[in-house]
Order: sequence, then structure tokens, then C-alpha cells
Amino acid sequence: MNKKLKDILFQNKVVILFILLCVGATIASKQPLTFVIPELFTRIARNSFIVLSLIIPVIAGMGLNFGIVIGAMSAQIALFLTTYWGLTGFGGFLATAALATPFSVLFGYLVGKLFNHMKGSEMIGGLVLGYFAEGIYQFIFLFLFGGIIPMVNTKLMIPTGVGVKNTIDLKDTVKYALDNVPMLTILEVGFYLFLIGTVCSLAFKVAKKQEINWKKTGSTVAAAVVVYGISFIGPVERFLSADRLLLLSAVELCCLLTVIVQAAQFVKAKLAAKSEEGGEPFNTKKALGYIAAAAVVYGLTYIPALYKVLIMVKLPVMTYLCIAALCVFNNVLLKTRLGQNMRTVGQSRAVANASGINVDRTRIIAMIFSTVLASWGQLIFLQNVGTLSTYGAHTQVGQFAIAALLVGGASVQKATNKQALLGIVLFHTLFIVSPLAGKELFGDPVIGEYFRVFVSYGVIAMALAMHAWKKAVKPAEESEEQEENKEGVHPMAG
Repeated sequence: MNKKLKDILFQNKVVILFILLCVGATIASKQPLTFVIPELFTRIARNSFIVLSLIIPVIAGMGLNFGIVIGAMSAQIALFLTTYWGLTGFGGFLATAALATPFSVLFGYLVGKLFNHMKGSEMIGGLVLGYFAEGIYQFIFLFLFGGIIPMVNTKLMIPTGVGVKNTIDLKDTVKYALDNVPMLTILEVGFYLFLIGTVCSLAFKVAKKQEINWKKTGSTVAAAVVVYGISFIGPVERFLSADRLLLLSAVELCCLLTVIVQAAQFVKAKLAAKSEEGGEPFNTKKALGYIAAAAVVYGLTYIPALYKVLIMVKLPVMTYLCIAALCVFNNVLLKTRLGQNMRTVGQSRAVANASGINVDRTRIIAMIFSTVLASWGQLIFLQNVGTLSTYGAHTQVGQFAIAALLVGGASVQKATNKQALLGIVLFHTLFIVSPLAGKELFGDPVIGEYFRVFVSYGVIAMALAMHAWKKAVKPAEESEEQEENKEGVHPMAG
């Protein structure tokens, strides 16, 4: 047990260190949780998507993708163009994402091709490539727009007419375009997309002459119709008309859904037991455990201090759904053939080649995925901030996203959704409270600013140093073990 505990502590040393730093800095800042927690959830909504875009290249063995800054640049080029054309609202946001996608696919393909010529040095290559792309980006915004491509817009262009202004206000275009999508609209669109998907699935099965489980399909469609029908009830419709969801309401809904899901599984198990096919037995202890946990969580909401925090946080529903969708996508991708190929390539390129996997192609696809997702993540970030810093919004995207991923316990060789989300919480908690803690402890908030910059660079340096150490030490250890095994073999053996 002691050895297990030591192993757990050693494996999670970075996470534990940052938890202690966050707790200490929060106490030192003397700020109430009613300030820290709402600000933290705002930052989670802004930054999660772009941090999660880093996971696929890590799985494919390409390390930490410092090249996501190129995806951010492609998003900013598309955003400038749609702003110039006057596209606004959620439609404008979707048009910007659609325009950024081919840019980021092209850039991701080129980056992937380059990385295939520098295997093992992708991280330093991505860092240098980001600086190279910065030069091209500035050429586009300082000379191409207005100089070669005629553009007349006093709000976007500098007075000479050649070059783009340093800051572009997105207030009248796509500010909060994603955050402000009402829950009712999300439900309606989701319902119609579900119906379209079901019809397409049935048509495909009929065309392929595959067996269709009409009973299961009918019950699923009926459940969707019931859920959609409930939205027409007055109080429910008024509740769903909002675009933000109180954290208190989110907790209550999660507790209620837990109970409903367990009850549904119980009914399903009973019906399956009565049928000829049978089914898996219902795990009563597990179900009661989930229900008890839900009851405890619900009971905690009545604690006055916690209640004050929960009613202060308003979650932009559509933004958090996009983050959840990316988490699901990352998990589903790993279960596909492409995902398994990426994992194999990440573990050993030699084994992947021997298995018939096109290593170079798989790596390029991983880089395209990461660059496209990074461009969408940058759009989510900018629509929430509400302003585009033309020449500075992308500069520290890679650094802060990679630092957040590493703080959650990820490494150059391994990264998961859980590590990414945990890292975002810890890194941005420290980001919020460190200047305030510096002001309280030393009378100067700049010290806190220096500290968090030091942390972001320091955690990256530590991860790269550990990666280099493992690459140097592990082969030596393996060779020593082989020597020991040879010496320990009996002369008559074999």
C-alpha cells in the first residue's frame, strides 16, 4: 500500500503541486469564491476547446503541437474577412468557422508534411514554424490588406488605407455569437438533426438490405418527440429561452438526470429479464451508489456559502456543449481504425510500418485535425472576449494552451481529456489569483504577473527536460537489463 501511494504521488506530482499553489494563492489573494469561481468558469469556456485540440498530435507521437498558433492565425484571417463583409451573429460565426476550415486544413497539411521530414524534432520545429508564420501573417495584415487587396473601411483599416488596425471591436459582429444561442434553439436544431440522421440511417440500411430494429428505432424517436414536446410547456419554454444556465440549475439537472437514468436502466433490465433474449442483470448496488451520490451533491447546494457561488455562475450552454462534443470526438476517434493507427504510430513508428500503416499520412491527418480544431478554438475564444487584437491575439496561444495541458498531468507522450480539463482549471485558477496574491503579499501585482509567466514557461521547460531525460535514460536502462539477463542465463540453457 505504501508503494502504491508513493507511485500515485510521484505520478501526479505536478498536479498536486499546482493544487497546493492554487489553494495557497487563493487564500493569499483574500478574494471571495464568488469572484474566483465565476471568472474561472468564464476562462474554462474560452480556453478549453483550444487546449483539447492538442491531444490528437500527442497520441500520434508528435509531441506538444506548438504549431497550433498557425491554426489561430487562420481563424483570425477568416474573422477579419467576415467582419469586413459585415457578417454578424451566429450565422456570421458559422461562416467564419467555415472560411477558417479550408485555411487551417491547408496549413495543417503543410505543417504535417514538414514534420514528416523532421521526425523526433516536431516540437522545436513547431515553435520555429510559428515565428516564421508570424512573418507571413504580418505581411498579410500590414501590406496585403489595403495594399494589394483594395479595402476601404475606416473602422478596420489604419488612416493610410494600407494595413489593419491593432484592435478590432467585435461588438457589432460576432461578440457572444456562440455564447448567446438560446437553449430552446439548441433543442430544436438538435431534434431536427436527430430526425434527419435517423431517416438517413434507415435509408442506408434499406439500400444495403441490412436488418432494421424497428422497435428500438420507434422507441428512440418517440422519446425524442416527447422531450421536444415538453419544450412547448409554458414554464419549460421560458426556462429554455435563456442562453445562460445557472450553475445551480446545472447541478440540479445533473442530479435529476442521474436518478432518471438509473430508473430507466432498472426498467430496461426488468423488461429484458421477462423477454426470451434476457439481458445483463441490473447492478442494484452501483445504481444506489449513483443515486446516493446525486442526493449528497444536491444536499450540498443548500450550504449557504456554496449556494452563493452556484447562483453567481452562468454557463454559456452552446459553448460548453461544443467543449463536451470535442471531448466525445476525441474519445470516439481513438476507437476508430484511424485512431488506433494514430496510437500505434505514437507508440512505435517501426511497428506501425511493419503493420502496414502509412505513418506519414497518419501524422499529416493528426496535424490537420489539430490545426482545424485550434482555429475553431480561437474563434470561440475571440467571440467571448469581444475584441480581436490583430497582431497579438495568437502570440501566446500555444504557450498557454500547452502549459495548461501539462499542469493537468499530461506529458509529451500521453494526454487525455481529463488531464486537459483539470489542467485548464488549475492553470487558470492560478492565472486569476496570482496577481491579486502578489499585491496582498508584496504590495505589487506585477510580481504575481511575473510569477504566472514564470509558471507557464517553467512547466513547459520541465516537461521537455523530463522528455529528454527519459529518451536518454530509458535506452540505457533497457540495455543494462538485457546485459543482466544475459549474465543470468544458465550455460546449459537453450
